[in-house]
Amino acid sequence: MFLPSHHGLILAGLLVAAPPVSLAGSKVSDTRVLSRGEYVYRAADCFGCHTDTKHGGGDLAGGRALKTAFGTFYSPNITPDKETGLGQWSEQNFMRALREGLGRNREHLYPAFPYTSFTRMSDADVHALWMYLRSRPAVKQANKPHNLKWLVSARSLVGLWKMLYFTPGAYKPDPWKSISWNRGAYLVEAVAHCGECHTPRNALGGAKANMRYAGTRVGPENSVVPNITPDKKTGIGKWRSGELITYLGNGMTPDGDFAGGPMAEVIDNSLQYLHKDDLAAIAEYIRSQPAVELTARKAGEKSPGKEAWE
Repeated sequence: MFLPSHHGLILAGLLVAAPPVSLAGSKVSDTRVLSRGEYVYRAADCFGCHTDTKHGGGDLAGGRALKTAFGTFYSPNITPDKETGLGQWSEQNFMRALREGLGRNREHLYPAFPYTSFTRMSDADVHALWMYLRSRPAVKQANKPHNLKWLVSARSLVGLWKMLYFTPGAYKPDPWKSISWNRGAYLVEAVAHCGECHTPRNALGGAKANMRYAGTRVGPENSVVPNITPDKKTGIGKWRSGELITYLGNGMTPDGDFAGGPMAEVIDNSLQYLHKDDLAAIAEYIRSQPAVELTARKAGEKSPGKEAWE
C-alpha cells in the first residue's frame, strides 16, 4: 500500500568489508568515522531525497515531493536542527528508524523511507552515517505533511503492511560467494535500496519477489523504471561488465547515449563519488541475478531506448 522511494538504480558502495572503526575519541578516529559516514551518505543518496533542489530548499532540510499512486510524500528535515530536524533524536532513535521503520516516538514510518532496505545496513555504517549527518549545518525548515489518499492516511495501517512485506535484519554474507559478490549484494540490497525502485509491486505496494529488478512502467513520479536483470531481450543481458560499470559511474549507455531524469540525478548526487571497486562489485552482483523477461517501457517507446533509462 505504500510505494517506496525512487532513489537508487543499482547502486552504492559502503565499505562492507572494512573493520569496525575505533571510536576512542581521537581526532584521527573522528575523521575516519566522518569520512566513512560521508561515503555512506553518498551511496544512499540522502541528499537527493531530502533536499528540495527544485524549489531552492536547504541541504537536507526536506520538503522534496515524491508522487506515488497512494498520494504525495514529502521527505523530512534530517539536519541537526532541534526544532524541525533530528536535533532531539538520539542515535538509538536513528538506528531504530533504519532498522525497524519506527520514528522517534515509535510511530510507524511510511516505507517511502526505504527502511525495508536500510534494515540490512551494518551497525558501523549506520553509526558513521549518523555522525556525518550530525556534522552538517542545521537548517530550520518545518516538515510538510504528506498528502495521501484517505485509505492509507492512518499510520496504524503501516503496521499491518510491515507484517506482510517487511523483514528486518542486517545483511548476512553468503559464505559460498566471493568477497566482491557479497560486497555488491550489500551495496545493492542495503544502502542503495535498488530493489525499492526496480522491482514491480502489487496493489498494496508490496514487492513481487519473483520479479526482483525487472522494472516497472509505473514507478515513483510516474517514471518508467528499467529492467536491470540479465535478460537479453528486455534487461541488460547484452551489456558487458565494463559497460555496466561505466554506466554506473558516468551514465553512458553502451550505445553512447546518457542517462536522463531521476537516474541522471542519482549519478550526479551519488554514484560518481563511489570507488570503482564498489561499482565493479555492484555490477558483479546485478549480473548474477536471475533473468526476468519484462518490458518496462510505455506503449510506443522503442527498446532499448533512452526513455527506459531515465
